[in-house]
Amino acid sequence: MQVMKWSLIALAVAGSTQLAVASEQSDSKGFVEDSSLSVLARNLYFNRDFRNNPNTENTQTREWGQGFIGTFESGFTQGTVGFGVDAIGLAGIKLDSGRGRNASGLFPTDSDGSSQDSYGESGGAVKMRVSNTVLKYGTQFTAMPVFATDDSRLLPETTEGFLVTSKEIEGLELNAGHFTASNAQSETNHDSLGLTQADVFGGTYAFTDTLSTTLYYSKVEDYWRKYYANVNYTLALAEDQSLAFDFNLYDTKSSGKDLYTAYDGDKLDNTVASIFGSYTIGAHTFGLSYQQVSGDGDYGYGVDGGGTVFLANSIARSDFNAEDEKSYGATYKLDFATLGVPGLTFMTRYVTGKGANVEGTDSGKEWERDVDVKYVLQDGPAKDLSLRVRQATYRSADGVYYGSPSIDELRLIVEYPLSIL
Repeated sequence: MQVMKWSLIALAVAGSTQLAVASEQSDSKGFVEDSSLSVLARNLYFNRDFRNNPNTENTQTREWGQGFIGTFESGFTQGTVGFGVDAIGLAGIKLDSGRGRNASGLFPTDSDGSSQDSYGESGGAVKMRVSNTVLKYGTQFTAMPVFATDDSRLLPETTEGFLVTSKEIEGLELNAGHFTASNAQSETNHDSLGLTQADVFGGTYAFTDTLSTTLYYSKVEDYWRKYYANVNYTLALAEDQSLAFDFNLYDTKSSGKDLYTAYDGDKLDNTVASIFGSYTIGAHTFGLSYQQVSGDGDYGYGVDGGGTVFLANSIARSDFNAEDEKSYGATYKLDFATLGVPGLTFMTRYVTGKGANVEGTDSGKEWERDVDVKYVLQDGPAKDLSLRVRQATYRSADGVYYGSPSIDELRLIVEYPLSIL
């Protein structure tokens, strides 16, 4: 689950009496002086067991790889209008795989169906800044709730196009984008996701440090148009206690050639809403969630980015986003920092869904249980190195999730961020 923040009245606020923030461009030190170069080394072991599922040719997926995600961001030249460039370099190396167990989505496949030994991708972008408004064109990552590139495998998705980000008003961030290509996490093509054109507009407005709202609109050619809204609120109860609420809403409708319907079979004209409430006391956080899909078809995403599902019950395996589905969840988090072990965190959650209208199912029931443990080194020569274990158990007698009645999944992730400049 991801949380974005923007205002339902952001456009009106933009013309209000609220003070504008200081100009970032005026503070520019120069193209070279403000440049940064970093590399994230990611080692990922992926094991997914379908437990003898008769609907799956490969009953167990098991692969291991090493990835490198390099990003360069230049500063902006000085003056009223600043110019700069960004660059992305991605490389993945297969450490272990095999025929019959290589459908993890970590690597591209050769013509014989085996995973490639290595793969990579690179891209660049030019950018321009006036005051606190930046226009960027080229290859980039995005994190908007209606257009978000996915980063859940060895290497992230990328997209290509224009993106304008404006922060001229204090507390208000506006985004407008026009994208013409997107590439999947395990591909090296220019546009493996088949995106023709996507237009996005929206942003975030924070009323206070504890209350923010969001509104976005997108139109993906020949797929759909979407509206998204979010309200996020945190209420402090005491020095170490607080309540937090996160509400998300998508409204989606098929448009154009309706290519999503062509492979899914359902016209989209639906809304999906979720709410997540949590109570934090000291090191402990307890959360409850509810999510409901109403209307025709499930919540569709993918061509607009594999991360475009900012919903409470979109978790490790299932999104609980089928037509007519209602789902309920419970989450527990523990931050060991207050217990004397900074950098160590623990999370577990359980979500159950019912009423999913999926062809070939009767009860439409599914459930999932996740466990996530992460430790980040706090000092020493390997400072910021993180070790993470993610385990998911999924069950559905009907096979709501792509016909799968049972899935056990394990991911072991080691990441080390290296700042070069």
